[in-house]
Amino acid sequence: MKLTILILEDEPEVRVALERDLMEFADTVRIEPAQDVADAWEVIDDIAADGDVLALALCDHRLPGTTGVDFLVEMMDDERTASTRKVLVTGQADLKDTVRAVNKAQLDHYIAKPWDADELRNTVRECLTDYVEQIGVNPLPFMPALEADRAMDLMRNRSVGDW
Repeated sequence: MKLTILILEDEPEVRVALERDLMEFADTVRIEPAQDVADAWEVIDDIAADGDVLALALCDHRLPGTTGVDFLVEMMDDERTASTRKVLVTGQADLKDTVRAVNKAQLDHYIAKPWDADELRNTVRECLTDYVEQIGVNPLPFMPALEADRAMDLMRNRSVGDW
């Protein structure tokens, strides 16, 4: 099983920039881009078919056909994605949309565009660590992508048979 990060962004240059800023995670986690919501659901189907899990969704708000917040809310109704950590990466969500994302999609974080690459990577580490802790998997295979101190605490607080 691999942890997966979904990048849902309709602008190709922005999607490529997000992928570039997350390249250091690529040896440890699967990074999957999507250009719209239909594409994102196809990616989620592929992730599940491969036996992997969607640990984190980085999602733009303004998308063709629907909004990123609508997609994040839809994810709550799918058992494959209900536990996924959700981050809105946008410069265009208004307060009403952001509140809806927090209340209805359990939004974990909001990152404004243009983002700071270090802030993005730190947020990804935090969210991946939260996900690993929540689902109760052995953090050892994912250590390079996690918050090291928290991951070590998770390992110390579990016995080998618990994984």
